[in-house]
Amino acid sequence: MRTTLATLLCCLMPVVIATAADEPLSPYEWKQRQKVAFEHSERVYADALKRTGLLAQYKAMRDTYRTDKDGAFRIVFGQYLSWYQSFVGDYVGAHDSYSIRQLAASDDAHSPLDGGYTAKPALDEIAELAKGRKAVFFNEAHNVPVTRTLLVELLSKLRAEGYTYFAAETIYASDTELAKRGYPVEKSGFYTMEPIAAEMVRTALHLGFKVVAYESEKEGNGDVREYDQAKNLYERVFKNDPQARLVVNAGYAHIQENGKYLGGRSMAQHFAKLTGIDPLTVEQTMLIEHPAGTENHPYYQKAMESLHPTSPIVFADAAGKPWTLKPKAYDVSVFFPAQVIHDERPTWLTLGGLRTEYSFGGAACQDTFPCLIEARYANEGDDAIPADRLVLDPTGNVENTQDRVIQRHPLTKGSLYLRPGKYRITGQDVRGHALFRQDVTVGSGRPPVAVAQ
Repeated sequence: MRTTLATLLCCLMPVVIATAADEPLSPYEWKQRQKVAFEHSERVYADALKRTGLLAQYKAMRDTYRTDKDGAFRIVFGQYLSWYQSFVGDYVGAHDSYSIRQLAASDDAHSPLDGGYTAKPALDEIAELAKGRKAVFFNEAHNVPVTRTLLVELLSKLRAEGYTYFAAETIYASDTELAKRGYPVEKSGFYTMEPIAAEMVRTALHLGFKVVAYESEKEGNGDVREYDQAKNLYERVFKNDPQARLVVNAGYAHIQENGKYLGGRSMAQHFAKLTGIDPLTVEQTMLIEHPAGTENHPYYQKAMESLHPTSPIVFADAAGKPWTLKPKAYDVSVFFPAQVIHDERPTWLTLGGLRTEYSFGGAACQDTFPCLIEARYANEGDDAIPADRLVLDPTGNVENTQDRVIQRHPLTKGSLYLRPGKYRITGQDVRGHALFRQDVTVGSGRPPVAVAQ
């Protein structure tokens, strides 16, 4: 996965550079600073991976990020850190550490609020748009898992509509036991280390989708990777099953249908040429809330102020044609509601009501912090990616919102978000030593409260 990580950073860096425009550097000077920062980030990341356990790796990265004030390093390494913040359930911190601002652009469509369009629940409208299609492609912002939540909710509707295959970026083909096991583990992929991504894959498996790994395993960036991803989708799905119907979850502009991408074509463009299939493309990364200090798209700001949605929305005209921010690139754009934070965690973790809040006291951590709390389904192994994770750390010396961990003082507690059912909740310290293990049942009625002793 090391090559893929470098590729992802390479793909996104030109966008991130714009956030450092206030530095009095020439383009050449900034490029050199960026190169040094990338090399430094790689060393810090490699050193962090030598630690045992996810909590220790995350803490090593967070501590280095706090102490190193170099602007270029913080921009580059903020992406590395944000991935691991999402892995340990610190979703607010993950979005604060790395965010691509979304400015108005010349290729934007007119605002849907200008007339002719009506806001509709994205869950129902996209399910309707997907009817009769051979493929539907969703994109995501990898460190902002709210952009995964809609697809988790949609999978059951898409399966009922007759979709049969599900593919997600960076699932590893080497995990040949994924379907048999029924849940992702550490070796299943990179982004599936994050609980919502894992829930996406787990849900697809439980619904009977055939889950496909399509990430390129060839050396090379840009068009080489895009073509190979598309080729893998064709060969592993439609070549042997022409009647297949496919759901794809990919990152950012991999699903754009027109225009140049990294000097060549996007995965979706290659896919259309190889298969003759025009996928429904659902853009989910541009019309989301950005943290303070960055910029929301002006259409997003006005939509939130005018409509105050509590769930994802799309817009459609009287004929049912969906509105899209980028008419040449995507078929439909999704607006995600502004975040509501409770106990330092976003309430979108309910997944539209599929999960309920489960308050957990930190006494079980035996005054040992930071403490990583993980909730696994009772019928899955200890190797399973948890249904949810959080870090309790009441003694953390947080400098600013970019470095936040979930903390309560003097009472340490946090909230897990879980589907109704039986779970095994465990806690461990930064050395990977077990601190506690509890079996709990989450009901579908009033959310239970666990007081750990």
